[in-house]
Amino acid sequence: MWQANVFTIFPEAFPGNLGVSIVGKALSEQKWSLNLIDLKQFPVKSDRIDDSPYGGGAGMILSPLTFEKAFSSLAECDQKLRKVYFSPRGKQFKQSDLQNIADSPGLTILCGRYEGVDQRILDFYSFEEISIGDFVLLGGEVAALVIIEGCVRLLPNVVGNGESLEKDSFSNCLLEHDQYTKPQIFNGLSVPEILLSGDHAKINKFRENQSKQITHLRRPDLWEKYLTNKITSD
Repeated sequence: MWQANVFTIFPEAFPGNLGVSIVGKALSEQKWSLNLIDLKQFPVKSDRIDDSPYGGGAGMILSPLTFEKAFSSLAECDQKLRKVYFSPRGKQFKQSDLQNIADSPGLTILCGRYEGVDQRILDFYSFEEISIGDFVLLGGEVAALVIIEGCVRLLPNVVGNGESLEKDSFSNCLLEHDQYTKPQIFNGLSVPEILLSGDHAKINKFRENQSKQITHLRRPDLWEKYLTNKITSD
């Protein structure tokens, strides 16, 4: 079973969105497991888990002694899982990273708060610093929910229609085409006629061209990557 271990001082933030819809159903059916480790249960002195930073500065830093005690509570097999820590200076996570983790036994996440964690935690335990975007949050819990959901939906037998995963945005460096449903006309706006034709070959070609146009206009970086991959594959 795919396992997600989360070190946090706010375990009440979970399961959050991980407890609803397809991902929540998969959790209840034990297709994956969520293990929350409350860092507050591992104080080192005076019931504290953090301390002021060497060299001065605002905020408090998670103590490496607290994390050492918390990490030792994990089963030996879980200690070997890939470890990530969310940081603005980290590598930006991509769909391919989610797929790699989904194909592995699981993931261990350390959610930072306040001024962060002692760097020696990241160094000694080989945490990979990652980012989910060029912005700053108050802590890592929201990012953890994002990454875990992204991984779980890629697990076998979680999403009912596997074709949905194959046509995901970013899976082939193209953004998704527009989608439409009934009614045919809404506030004067009509569904493109080609989608009503019943000609699936033409519909697929229309959608492919639309994906290319959208990617080219909105994400030129992805478009360049698409062209590079196309030249390589050809």
